Amino acid sequence: MKIYIGNLHLKASETKLTRLFETFGNVRSADIIMDKQNGQSRGFGFVQMDSQDAGIKAIHALNRLKYMNQYLEVSEAM
Repeated sequence: MKIYIGNLHLKASETKLTRLFETFGNVRSADIIMDKQNGQSRGFGFVQMDSQDAGIKAIHALNRLKYMNQYLEVSEAM
């Protein structure tokens, strides 16, 4: 299951994102989208979970969670 994560802190890393999500199941990949002009985070990213069940659990637990002083927006990616 592919999951969208919005409102990420600019200093969030793919490693930190993986650690946050792996408590719910195996994480295949974690990607933070970067600005091509300045190389900084655009404030959102995607996590690919092994199973639908793990993804749903992660979404329910992490949506609106305060993480690095910002409230995450977590949903299934379209």
